[in-house]
Amino acid sequence: MGIREKYDFENLENAAEDLILDELEKELKVNPPACICQDCVLDMAALALNKVKPYYRVSLLGKLYSNSAPLTSYGDSIKKAVHEAVEKISSNPSHD
Repeated sequence: MGIREKYDFENLENAAEDLILDELEKELKVNPPACICQDCVLDMAALALNKVKPYYRVSLLGKLYSNSAPLTSYGDSIKKAVHEAVEKISSNPSHD
């Protein structure tokens, strides 16, 4: 029996993804880039996620704790990563 069959990983979640997507939505409203096609937006999210530390949680308490992250230095790193990703992908889209 493999680890995926033995344990329930459904509650294992990287809260950074939600924080990045929330910040990306805000950034795209305030500072619209040249292209907001699916490829570019996904590239922006992936680039920003790769620039921040993962923020995994597995419980309701972890979810409550992660909701306070935007008020910390981690929240600042999210904002910076998203802003830089939007600028980079906007100036170098992966399509014609």
